[in-house]
Amino acid sequence: MKKYLLSVLITVAFFGNASAQELKSPNQQFQMEFKLLADGTPTYSLDYKGKVVIKQSKLGLELKSDKKTLEYDLKYSTAETEKKLLFDKNSLLNNFTIVNTQNSTFDENWKPVWGEVAEIRNHYNEMAVTLNQNETDRQIVIRFRLFDDGLGFRYEFPTQKNLIYFVIKEERTQFSMAGDHTAYWISGDYDTQEYDYTTSKLSEIRNLSRQARSDNASQTWFSDTGVQTALMMKTADGLYINLHEAALIDYSCMSLNLDDKTMIFESHLTPDAQGDKGYMQAPSHSPWRTIIVNDDARQILASKMTLNLNDPCKIEDTSWIKPVKYVGVWWEMITGKSSWSYTNDFPSIQLGITDYSEAKPNGTHGATTNHVKEYIDFAAANGFDGVLVEGWNEGWEDWFGHSKDYVFDFVTPYPDFDVKGIHEYAKAKGVKMIMHHETSGATRNYERHMDKAYQFMNDNGYDAVKSGYVGPILPVGEHHYSQSTINHYQYAIEKAADYKIMVNAHEAVRPTGICRTYPNLIGNEAARGTEFQAFGGSKPNHVTLLPFTRLIGGPMDYTPGIFEMDIKKFSPNNDSHVNSTLANQLALYVTMYSPLQMAADLIEHYNQFPDAFQFIKDVAIDWSDSKYLEAEPGQYITVARKAKGTNNWFIGNVNGETPRTSTIALDFLDKGKKYTATIYADAKNAHYKTNPQAYTIRKMTVTSKSKIAQLSAPGGGYAISIMEIK
Repeated sequence: MKKYLLSVLITVAFFGNASAQELKSPNQQFQMEFKLLADGTPTYSLDYKGKVVIKQSKLGLELKSDKKTLEYDLKYSTAETEKKLLFDKNSLLNNFTIVNTQNSTFDENWKPVWGEVAEIRNHYNEMAVTLNQNETDRQIVIRFRLFDDGLGFRYEFPTQKNLIYFVIKEERTQFSMAGDHTAYWISGDYDTQEYDYTTSKLSEIRNLSRQARSDNASQTWFSDTGVQTALMMKTADGLYINLHEAALIDYSCMSLNLDDKTMIFESHLTPDAQGDKGYMQAPSHSPWRTIIVNDDARQILASKMTLNLNDPCKIEDTSWIKPVKYVGVWWEMITGKSSWSYTNDFPSIQLGITDYSEAKPNGTHGATTNHVKEYIDFAAANGFDGVLVEGWNEGWEDWFGHSKDYVFDFVTPYPDFDVKGIHEYAKAKGVKMIMHHETSGATRNYERHMDKAYQFMNDNGYDAVKSGYVGPILPVGEHHYSQSTINHYQYAIEKAADYKIMVNAHEAVRPTGICRTYPNLIGNEAARGTEFQAFGGSKPNHVTLLPFTRLIGGPMDYTPGIFEMDIKKFSPNNDSHVNSTLANQLALYVTMYSPLQMAADLIEHYNQFPDAFQFIKDVAIDWSDSKYLEAEPGQYITVARKAKGTNNWFIGNVNGETPRTSTIALDFLDKGKKYTATIYADAKNAHYKTNPQAYTIRKMTVTSKSKIAQLSAPGGGYAISIMEIK
């Protein structure tokens, strides 16, 4: 890793409220201004190429008051000014003066363990502003880092005598928009991001949110104008703006609440069971608040700012962390063809009290020894790294019947699942088994069993785990995105690293670049994945939005590769339809970046279309270079990626609901070399709803001078493998 500190720290001391402080990005295209208002409120603004991105916006935090102390102080205080000061003691919002400002420049190149590119540049100009609140003699530092692709900033709380332990009532960070932008959003929720995206003007969010809430009263939205990050927007004059956060550790997840009269977003942190937003102890800091901006949508997708705002890798030996392409016993349960549970009539009540060998098998259990061996054989024959098996362990029958805090112990298999035999069989075939831990949201139970569960994995040849957090979080009242639950997710990642285990967390918080620091976090769900295609479907343009939103923080285990779109054909009680063409499903292996990719469909469906399945077998999952060729949120994305360690490229295009012809140049190929391009594309009459399995395959010789024009059907796309001719 090459690292350069290009300028000496410049420390400027101020007395009182100084004039505005300016910071420019290394390429000079961004300009940020920091300023204190007359009452000592810190503010910032951001411009890009002379256009306003963020108007003057306030910064600060509101702390929780100690009610008893406050009532006592007010009882014996008569002056109104004294009463005001007492209330101000519970605020880190105003009455600040600037103590000093430090400016520096940083530049480094670092190599990710896995990723979209082999090397990432981390180059920014920094300004750290130290503020003192005179009445309380408390200090905070607001640190700004301005990159060529946007701004990151956070609050820091240095060691001091008057601010040691404190509780956050609410963070009051503002993002003041310069207009009524087009937004691609999902409603604010403390427990899930598994929604379809809505495209609308900011001013329309309130009415559309109310309408959606009336359609589904079970959704736990915190306000009519609350939205989740990563939030993607487009201005009338063509700027693309993305709001998110980076390095979410020991803090609660941030959503945004819009004042639709002023077009100002304000941060809204996820509360815990007591309504508190965060328990802090100095020295500490908040996550980074991020604003990625460009006038080219492709550059939003290419940004590595979120990763760069996270700490470098903390795992010394990363040789055991490897990208994984896998198949598994999963889609059949999601669609209702088979079941997770072993029996229908024998509730477990609590593990250890009942004996499953006495239960009558239900005949639909998916995780049987013989069935799993079929998947191991299939993986071995087709070059897949691993096999995931869900429903292998005792407890599924009682998940909703009794206290789920005692349902799973993560080491006890059902009678029809031979752990040792499957381990030996998979090892002989050169296939790794992938563990499944459904915690059912009982985080304390999982932590009690974690060491034993991870050791069980080591003993039986599992080096990756898919963890799940379906259902309300226990303890009662906690949320999936509150501080204590986020600390649990982080604990699981770090504990897994001790056992050299890779983690793929489902139903956890959406990622914020932590995979740079802990690259054993090779996957997350935290969005509406393929499983919802079995629950009524997703919008056909959903996959053209996820890279602009959910994937800004890290890769997603989207589980693509569905070839049979009419689920009723193999699961008679399920009327759902997968809203995608088969060619679109192939393209997802390139457009939805992840070092963890599943061929999610049933074996028999891949055997039905072996020519199309060839692309899934060929496509890489670790890359040395990536080129974003076309992009428009909600409409289309075309990506080219170079397989690490080879000279082969793969291209994916996903399309929204409007058919279009995609035209791309292959000028990223090495000059003077020839390649064989195999193009898997929608047929002329393909349509995600009426004719999803209509595809064509053709081959052609291409060079760096070649161009390809290809039709993409509604909900369709294309995938291309480009292999060097040697």
